[in-house]
Amino acid sequence: MVDGKKLVVSASPHLRTKDTTTRIMLDVIIALMPAFGAAIAIFGPRVIAVTATTVITAVLSEFVSRKVMKRHNTLGDLSAVVTGLILAFNLPVSIPLWMAAVGSFFAIVVVKQMFGGIGQNFANPAIAARIFLLISFGQAMGNWTAPLSWKTDAVSTATPLAIIGGESTEALPSLVDMLLGVRGGCIGETCSLALIIGGIYLIARKVISAKIPLAYIGTVAVIMLIAGKFDLEFLAYQLMGGGLLLGAFFMATDYSTSPIKSNAKIVFGIGCGLLTCVIRLFASLPEGVSFAILIMNLLVPHIETIMAPKPFGTVKEKKSKGKEAEAK
Repeated sequence: MVDGKKLVVSASPHLRTKDTTTRIMLDVIIALMPAFGAAIAIFGPRVIAVTATTVITAVLSEFVSRKVMKRHNTLGDLSAVVTGLILAFNLPVSIPLWMAAVGSFFAIVVVKQMFGGIGQNFANPAIAARIFLLISFGQAMGNWTAPLSWKTDAVSTATPLAIIGGESTEALPSLVDMLLGVRGGCIGETCSLALIIGGIYLIARKVISAKIPLAYIGTVAVIMLIAGKFDLEFLAYQLMGGGLLLGAFFMATDYSTSPIKSNAKIVFGIGCGLLTCVIRLFASLPEGVSFAILIMNLLVPHIETIMAPKPFGTVKEKKSKGKEAEAK
């Protein structure tokens, strides 16, 4: 208590601003709506069922876990809703609903609340949950539904990057289909146009900085241009495929798990791009976005420390010969 007022201690960053967590999360939800609408048109009404499952489970998990841990209710900040939405966007539409619920519970309780709640989680909850589901239920997580097949009978297909890595590219969708999302993939990653619109909205609203998305996408563009021997078509598939745009705009920019400093944001984005390219080019996974962002999440404290500005006029202290001798 200071002069009769409570001293509230919260997670960094400590910035005085008119923005609230609720308003920021509401903007993220609005930015996700174009991709959500496109997903319903492409993969059918089951998109709504999967998304409702992850969102409702996330909200209930947060409510119950906060009660059990005897912490104040945080449902009003909408962060659990955003986590549920982003997790749904990272799942195939065919996933059993109980698996989606398990992933959402893992994201909120294990990754978020067990580390203190919003602002204190070590990794993006939705990404960690997706990787948990990939490891636990690999077959279900790799079962891709062909676009527009919900109107008839569901047909399985492969993602564009998996097709590029195969022997035949006959089933490869056109670049127009890649832009509009008429292809196989996760619920929210296919429509590149919708994701770009959402990303521009977040940047225009100053919810996110353009540094991380531009550094991330730019790094992938440069490396894949070289790796593809300057084949622009190959580059376009790499940029629009594999959830790169979803990851760059909506997951790598998570406040809690990305750097605060401007130069550190650029390093973080470049690191995400490098790891994504290494995984795509040399590992057995054709996409690699989730793993790249998760690894960089873990490195954020070190990046912040290395990129911390030195106070003006600071001179590194030199050891005297006497101290060096004593040290030896």
